[in-house]
Amino acid sequence: MVVSAITEQASTLIHVSGLVYSVPQVRLAQLLVENSCLDRVFFANSGGEVVEGAIKLARKWGKEKRDGAYEIICAQGAFHGRTLATLTAGGNEKHKLPYPPLPEGFVHVPFDDVEAIRRATNAKTCAVMLEPVQGEGGVNVPHDNYLRQVRAWCDEAGILLILDEVQTGIGRLGALFGISSTAWSRTC
Repeated sequence: MVVSAITEQASTLIHVSGLVYSVPQVRLAQLLVENSCLDRVFFANSGGEVVEGAIKLARKWGKEKRDGAYEIICAQGAFHGRTLATLTAGGNEKHKLPYPPLPEGFVHVPFDDVEAIRRATNAKTCAVMLEPVQGEGGVNVPHDNYLRQVRAWCDEAGILLILDEVQTGIGRLGALFGISSTAWSRTC
């Protein structure tokens, strides 16, 4: 199904600039909005661009809703992309070595440690950003309740939760977005 859709689109129109829209793009956006808790869709060229957009949105939200908060708590061992901000958000020091000075505002805690996230949260925190399953440093799967506990903490603390599902989304964990559609509707 996916291959035939890609083939059909490639025979019609391969690429359209982000400055204009295409009919398939509008249809996909409508499908996503109608079948999720989403009310807007952002299309991008790469996972790094998507994560960079999430960082920008979180910081804008922190400025407007949390008195200028800009820090994002991230997990050690994470990989969020190859832009300067996403490398800094990532939890692998070897990727950062060639590029100092790095952007500020990223706090790193151990993966799968809700208490570490709680301890790291302060007045400057606007968000927590995690991969549901880490892939760069090995396949690191958190305990079953980790993401639910992080979600609950973010709600309690009044901060955003960003799930970087560039590698784990689109059914790669067995279900769309790595969770069942019933759980998805409950988390939105």
